Amino acid sequence: MTVNWQKVIVAPSVSIKDALKIIDKEALRVALVVENNKLVGMVTDGDVRRGILQGIELSASVRQIMNTNPISANASLSSHDLKVLMQSRKLLSLPLVDDEGKLVGLKTLYDTLMVERRENPVFIMAGGFGTRLKPLTNDCPKPMLKVGGKPMLETLINNFKNHGFYKFYISTHYLPEVIMNYFGDGSEFDIEITYVHEKEPLGTGGALSLLPDTLPKEPLIMINGDILTNVDFGKVLDFHIKQNSDATMCVRDYEIKIPFGVIEGEGHEITGMVEKPTYRYFVNAGIYIISSQIIKSLPNNEHLDMPTLFELKKAENCKVLKFPIHEYWLDVGRHDDFKKAQIDIHELGL
Repeated sequence: MTVNWQKVIVAPSVSIKDALKIIDKEALRVALVVENNKLVGMVTDGDVRRGILQGIELSASVRQIMNTNPISANASLSSHDLKVLMQSRKLLSLPLVDDEGKLVGLKTLYDTLMVERRENPVFIMAGGFGTRLKPLTNDCPKPMLKVGGKPMLETLINNFKNHGFYKFYISTHYLPEVIMNYFGDGSEFDIEITYVHEKEPLGTGGALSLLPDTLPKEPLIMINGDILTNVDFGKVLDFHIKQNSDATMCVRDYEIKIPFGVIEGEGHEITGMVEKPTYRYFVNAGIYIISSQIIKSLPNNEHLDMPTLFELKKAENCKVLKFPIHEYWLDVGRHDDFKKAQIDIHELGL
């Protein structure tokens, strides 16, 4: 958000000449007309030119030339959504309003192209054996298998980088040297990498206990290293923080179609019949947001998977939530998935 947006606010009674001075002086190239803290209009130098051509004097109020129906957006939208909106409507600047319609900021297209740097740590699970993908994984960890010419782990890291994340922790077990030799300390990729080695597989939850005491206190994003996705991780994190969640699990909508008529009953009695029903469920997407107090509470070096961790924390009355994701997501666990990933990668822009 541009820090000087308050300087381009004018009242409806301000003269066109004074508004033009503000437009000319400030880099935002726009004046926001505000009344009772609410956006009532917007003025650009184009509006001024059109007013002059219509014979309107510069001493007249901006009310006579302003755009009375400017496009605005709710301030809760992510930078990605704002960028998409601005590009689709060919907007150079976009006023931001709160739920009550009050002006709270101004986003420029340049702002949306700047990535907000996030201090939140990212923990990537990359220690699995990849048994179902043998023989491809005989001498290569599954996350290091190449999709679209580069390791899946590199594609995943690049997606996080695109959303401002740069502090990475990578859990290793099987062939750790392959990963460490490729990424090093992360400096060549403009990131920071700390490796966490599991002597014995501890499960996704258990590996959290191996993270160093120097871990940043901000909520941590945890993800399986064999996932191909273009999820907006910043949006997931913002949800976790806004909801004051202790642990958030990303979930996918999954449907099962039964190709037969389903018969419901009690004993020998038929109570209902449903022809070829479709059942829908939320399934675990292997992406989590974990707050620091949860990580601190874990016993060291004990095997624990994430679903069990969520069940335990829910029993302790912690706030555990689910966040449905609708973006592209693929768990590359089988040969068919790996073949699909090779095709999909070219359509994702990752």
